[in-house]
Parts: sequence; structure tokens; C-alpha cells
Amino acid sequence: MTALPESDLPEVTQAADMPDPCDLCKSDAPDLSERAQEKHRVLNRLKRAQGQLNAAIAAFESDTECRAVVTQLAAVSSAVDRAGFAIVACNMKRCLDGTDEDPADHPKPTIEELEKLFMMLS
Repeated sequence: MTALPESDLPEVTQAADMPDPCDLCKSDAPDLSERAQEKHRVLNRLKRAQGQLNAAIAAFESDTECRAVVTQLAAVSSAVDRAGFAIVACNMKRCLDGTDEDPADHPKPTIEELEKLFMMLS
């Protein structure tokens, strides 16, 4: 396997660096609804994770040094987890403050359902 210099290793964000998940519901784009802003930010996070996963696969296929591949996988895992937590957190916020925009298409989850979703991620 080929070793990468330390400078080429991706940085893995620690949990302490995580922003408030409901900050994902906020944006500088005033023309988008809060729900649209949330969706946009979560999709960006998931697409970033997809790119990191593609990079990890390519690194593994090209026999890149094990540490670099595992570091990429840790970044993928962190990005997916953060997206999941953001989705649950924003749903909890909407559920609690009654701002769910379209309850007919998306019935409000119960507190028990939100708790179960949250626990699935932890």
C-alpha cells in the first residue's frame, strides 16, 4: 500500500466541533422556507459524505495506506451521523413548536418515534 504524507490525510471533525444541529435550519437565503433551507443543508452534508465515500473506495482500490482509508471512512461516518442528527433535531424542533408546514403529507412524529430515531443514530 502507498503511504500518504500526513498533510494529505483528511481532517476528521470531532464531536466537540459540531454546531447546534438546529443551526442547519437557518440560512442566509431569505427566499427559502426554513424547511427548504434545512433540506438544502442536509443534502449538502449527505453529498459531501458521498464524495468522501467515493474517495475512500478509490483509495482502497489503489492500495492506499490503511490509515488514510480508515480516516476517510471515519469522515464518511461522521458526516452521515451529523446529517441524521440534524434531521431528527429539526423534526423535534418543528414537532415541539408546531411549525410543521405540511402535516397532511408528513404526519408529525410522536415524541417516542423521535426518541427511537435519535437512539438509532447513537
